[in-house]
Amino acid sequence: MGTVEMLTAAGIGTGDEVVVPSYATTDAAEAVRRAGATPVFADIDPRSLCLDPASVAASLSLRTAAVMPVHLFGRHADLAGLRAVAERRGLLVIEYERAAPADESTRRRQENAFYLNARLRGVETPTVPPGDLHGYRSYVVRVPGNGRPDRDAFARALRARGVRCHVPVQTPVHRLPSFRRELWLAETERAADQCLALPVDASVTQRELHRVVAACNALGGLLPAAV
Repeated sequence: MGTVEMLTAAGIGTGDEVVVPSYATTDAAEAVRRAGATPVFADIDPRSLCLDPASVAASLSLRTAAVMPVHLFGRHADLAGLRAVAERRGLLVIEYERAAPADESTRRRQENAFYLNARLRGVETPTVPPGDLHGYRSYVVRVPGNGRPDRDAFARALRARGVRCHVPVQTPVHRLPSFRRELWLAETERAADQCLALPVDASVTQRELHRVVAACNALGGLLPAAV
């Protein structure tokens, strides 16, 4: 059963609101809209980059019918925390997609990520609390600084050195013309300015991983916007 069908089967439609993350693709918000409901955007936890239960709680209204977490980049959303918030109001928690089970590709990505975690300097590597799981569908680091030019200049310099990288979320959904909302989501904005995805896919070679480490560490963190 697809997400729209799950929402419809739960009786969610016109007049209802569903809380979704803005730091994601538009898919979850579009599914809510196709079901006839209204997406409401909440902020993310800065470590998991998934919905923050406290922000979700602050975004609830009398029209809220459900919360829709998105498992992002291989990290699991805080389902226990989100369900605790939802249960206090009798709301549903409907995952946009179930977290994928681990397979050989997952294990290879994890090995590659552990290699980078142990060696990268000048960027903030993913934080995974003890006992939590990360499938590393994307290996997302932060290039902290004063805003988008720092991260973007860093990315250009990496590409010039032969390192594949991309910005995982170019624009938060709530700032896109089709979903524009006048609100400030501090952690979402910070992630959109700082996050950069580096290669850890199952096909990446040890040589490529070494190039990633050498290039990142040689750059030493921030670069001016003019680079």
